[in-house]
Amino acid sequence: MDTSIVVTREGSIATVMLNRPDKLNALTKPMWRALGEAIDALSADDSLRCVIVRGAGEKAFSPGNDIAEFATERANKAQAIEYGHVMHATARALAGCRHPLVAQIHGICVGGGLEIAALCDLRICGTSSRFGAPIKNLGLVMAYPEMLPLVRLVGTDVAVEILLEGRIFDALEAKEKRLVTRVVPDDQVAAEALATAQRIADGSPLVARWHKKFARRLAESRPITADEYDECFDCFDTEDFRIGYAAFLAKKKPVFLGR
Repeated sequence: MDTSIVVTREGSIATVMLNRPDKLNALTKPMWRALGEAIDALSADDSLRCVIVRGAGEKAFSPGNDIAEFATERANKAQAIEYGHVMHATARALAGCRHPLVAQIHGICVGGGLEIAALCDLRICGTSSRFGAPIKNLGLVMAYPEMLPLVRLVGTDVAVEILLEGRIFDALEAKEKRLVTRVVPDDQVAAEALATAQRIADGSPLVARWHKKFARRLAESRPITADEYDECFDCFDTEDFRIGYAAFLAKKKPVFLGR
């Protein structure tokens, strides 16, 4: 059984782990495929409220694709296109996941690892984490589907800076570049990621999904349609809304049902 991607669950929070610690969680083609399949399955699960994405151990989130695989899986353009189809399908799964995604980043987060983190909604790292995309040193290009999340996060100028220089930089610079949401001491990364996921899970899952959907839609240049505007008020017909405002008036913590 392939254990390179491990999914665990605690209540309404799932954790997806890149599980190749002996290689610092370097990504292979089967891992990319399994990651996409795992995210698609979790996205379809209405009982979930948040997903944490992390690498095994505390040395690395992921350094990107396993270079040893290039000779057999990406040795020419035809192979690279097929490999790209797998990667980009997984990128679409991450981008389209209905549940909030929290990247729990320990250590190295480079190349393909950075691309995965950039597709998460929140990114929490430790002070010793390192970031970058030095693919210029391999003579490789970051394709449009891989570059898009990075450009959305940091803007065109900073994305080009990261790719042209190929520097590995620290967590503080990553925070300044808006690559990460929060930087905490290394020994608090797991606890902060879980606490963040729990805060998300405590809210209405319907609202979380709507907020993700609306934020993605606002990133597009098309005007908001009348039907899309109308959807902003669907929440008022939900049971979660009635639970929420009743709990507020009663000064109690709401227990949302997701309906």
